[in-house]
Amino acid sequence: MFLFIGSGWYILVWMIWSSGQLQTVDEKLIFLGVVVPGFLLIYFAGFWIEGWHKKKHGAG
Repeated sequence: MFLFIGSGWYILVWMIWSSGQLQTVDEKLIFLGVVVPGFLLIYFAGFWIEGWHKKKHGAG
């Protein structure tokens, strides 16, 4: 699953990075500071949601 999700995020980041929209070093750092934690948050939230869903349906 990581390879699928990770590669999708990598392509998105590469497209934005190479588009020329990020002009300064500050913009690039802010972009990476948002994208990397966002990826990790979404990725690990999937495990939390899956566990919560199994727990919810296992108890009922």
